[in-house]
Amino acid sequence: MAEVTHEQVPANGIELHVATAGPADGTPVVLCHGFPELWYSWRHQLSALGDAGFRALAPDLRGYGGSSAPREVADYGSDKLTGDLCGLLDHYGYETAAFSGHDWGAMVVWEMGRLHPDRTSSIYNMSVPYTNASGRPTEIFKHLFGDKFFYMLYFQEVGPAEAEFDADPRHFVRTMLYSAGGEGMANATALLADAPAEGTKFVDILTPAPEVLPSWITEHDVDVYVQGLTRSGLFGPVSFYRNIDANWERTKDIPASVYTMPTGFITGAVDPVNFMMPGAAEEMAQVLPAFRGATVVEGAGHWVQQERPAETNAALLSFLASV
Repeated sequence: MAEVTHEQVPANGIELHVATAGPADGTPVVLCHGFPELWYSWRHQLSALGDAGFRALAPDLRGYGGSSAPREVADYGSDKLTGDLCGLLDHYGYETAAFSGHDWGAMVVWEMGRLHPDRTSSIYNMSVPYTNASGRPTEIFKHLFGDKFFYMLYFQEVGPAEAEFDADPRHFVRTMLYSAGGEGMANATALLADAPAEGTKFVDILTPAPEVLPSWITEHDVDVYVQGLTRSGLFGPVSFYRNIDANWERTKDIPASVYTMPTGFITGAVDPVNFMMPGAAEEMAQVLPAFRGATVVEGAGHWVQQERPAETNAALLSFLASV
């Protein structure tokens, strides 16, 4: 298996911790993790890509793990996040790279394609599909959820989510990983639709994790995430959500036609995002000029590349081979 190495890289005025694998002269593939994760969520893909001859680069995004963690909310907007990826390419001397993102990483990669299409040779995203909202996201959420709890609105205020995480980081991470996975979704509570906004915390809407976790996630894996996330706390990761309106304003007038690069998508069949964004794959097929199709992995939940690494690696490598 290709060896995974680690380094600190200057990019866009900050420092990124980057895990790498594969030959230095291989075609670059940048892997962007989601919330609340690290480069580690790509542990099953790094060596697979390296063994296939690609140069895989998996950074801790700003605010996470070993990367810099600025202390202003605006430092986590799409302009800064995509600027970091451009800086990463510049550091290694790449004009372009293939990008794959999961969860928030997918959202950053979609923004990379919007804001920097000249640096983006292809996009293969996971869990979170392309979308172009009709209005400011927080206003849409307030209209849809009213006085019911919705985590993205809960995350808007600085403080509550950070305090909840700080009170018991391991419980926060362990519960979230289990709850959004295939097994957790099969045992999901009804609180997601029924919890009142007032007095509800994020972990309250999640399905409690059992004593013994599913085979795809170990207690050691949880420890790695907790150690990385507690290094800088949850302010940075949650501030990604605090920029959703500003991100929309920044790109709302950029049409889907800008995505001339090949694009593809994979998701778990019971990923909760599917229920939040029904029909997204069909929409992508209609609006993205070079969409190569979507793969749905049966039994998998939100963490598809961790829950079903063999299927994910096969789909990702097949896509990359086709472009």
